Amino acid sequence: MFGHRDFRLLWIGETTSSLGANISRLTAPIIAVGTLRADTFTVSVLAAMGWLPWLVIGLPAGAWVDRLARRPLMIVCNLVSASVLLTVPVAVLAGALTIGHLLVVTVLTGTATVFFQTAYQVYLPSVVNAADFPAANSALQGSESVTRIAGPSLAGLLTQVAGAVTGLVADAASFLVSTACLVFNRAEDRPSGDADRTRALRREISEGLRFVAADPYLRVLTVFGATSNLVLTGQSTILIVFLTREMNLGPATVGLLVSGTSVGGALGAAGAGFLARRLGTARALLFAELGAAPFALLTPMAGRGAGLLCVLVGGAGVGAGIVIGNVLKNSFRQTYTPRHLQGRVLVTMQFLNYGTIPLGTVLSGVLGTTLGLRPTLWVTAAGLVLASLVLLTGPIRRHRDLPTSEAHHGQ
Repeated sequence: MFGHRDFRLLWIGETTSSLGANISRLTAPIIAVGTLRADTFTVSVLAAMGWLPWLVIGLPAGAWVDRLARRPLMIVCNLVSASVLLTVPVAVLAGALTIGHLLVVTVLTGTATVFFQTAYQVYLPSVVNAADFPAANSALQGSESVTRIAGPSLAGLLTQVAGAVTGLVADAASFLVSTACLVFNRAEDRPSGDADRTRALRREISEGLRFVAADPYLRVLTVFGATSNLVLTGQSTILIVFLTREMNLGPATVGLLVSGTSVGGALGAAGAGFLARRLGTARALLFAELGAAPFALLTPMAGRGAGLLCVLVGGAGVGAGIVIGNVLKNSFRQTYTPRHLQGRVLVTMQFLNYGTIPLGTVLSGVLGTTLGLRPTLWVTAAGLVLASLVLLTGPIRRHRDLPTSEAHHGQ
C-alpha cells in the first residue's frame, strides 16, 4: 500500500491530523478543568459539542458530499479547523478565554469534521482499488491507533512544559500538513456521475435512510454503533476527570495512561487482517466486539499504584476490539454500498452512530455529578457489554464472511 503515491500522501496527512486531534482531545478538557475550573457536567457538555453537528447537519452533509468534489472540500474543512483552533491561544494571550469560547471552537471544528470525515471515507475508494480496501483501512486504523498512543503523551508533556493551549496550536499545525498532502494528491475525484443535482435534497437524504433501514447488515451495524458509542464515549469523558480529580494524577501521568490504553488499538489494526482470513470477516467481527466489551469492566476497578493497571488493560482490550471492528466494518461498507450512495449511506450510519455521543457525554456528566465518577464508570462499562449483544440480533452470526455486495446479502 505504501508504494502507492496517492495513498501514501493521504496516509501521511491523516496520520498527522490524527496526532493533532489526539493531542487536542486531552488538552481541551485539561484547559477546561485546570485553567477555567470547569465542573464535571461542563466538561461533558464541552465533549458533547464536538459531536453535536452530526445530529444537526449529518444527514444533509452526506447528500452534499455526493454532489461535490471531495478533495477540495476536505482542504476547505482543514483550513477552517486550523483557523478556528488558533483563536484559542490568541484569547489566552489577551486574557479573554472563556468556556463559551471553547464551546464555540468545539462546535465549529466539529462541523468541519462532519464534512471532512464524510468526504474522506468516500474519497478513499478513488485512491485505492476495492481489493486493497482491507489493507488500506488497516493501515489508516493502525496509524490512528499509534497516534492515540503518542498524542496523549505529547499532550501531557506539552501541558507540563509549555501549557495546555500549546496542544491546540499543534492540532492547528497538523491540519495544515494534512492540507498540503491533499493539495499534492493526484487521485481522480469526481462526484457520482448518476447523481441528479436537480432532485430535492430531502429526497436524496431519504434514499440513504431507506437503504440503511432496509438492509439487515447495515441496520444491525448502525444500531450497534449507536448503542456502543452512547456508553463508550460517556466512559472516556468521565475517565479524564476521574484520573485528574479522584486519582490526583498530573497531566503527564494522565497522558501516559490514556496512551497506554491505545496500545490495544494498534495491536488490533495489525491483527485485523489475520483474524479475517482465519475466522472469516463476519466471525472476526463478532469475536472482536463481543470479546472486547467485558474488558470495560476493569476500568472502574482502578486504584492508586498497581491499581492503575486496570485502566491500562481495560482500555487496551476495548480498544483492540473497536479497531478490529472498524477495519472490518469500513471495508465491508465500502465494497457493499453502491458507489452513488456511498456518502449518504455513510452519513446515515454516522448520524446515528455519532448522534448518540452528545447524549452519552451529557448523560455521563449528569450521572457523574449525581452518582459520583466511579459509579458512573460502572454504569457505562455494563452498558458496553449489553450493547455488544446487539450484533447477535441480525444475520451476521449466521455467516463466516460478510457479503461483498447488496446482491449477495442473502448468501
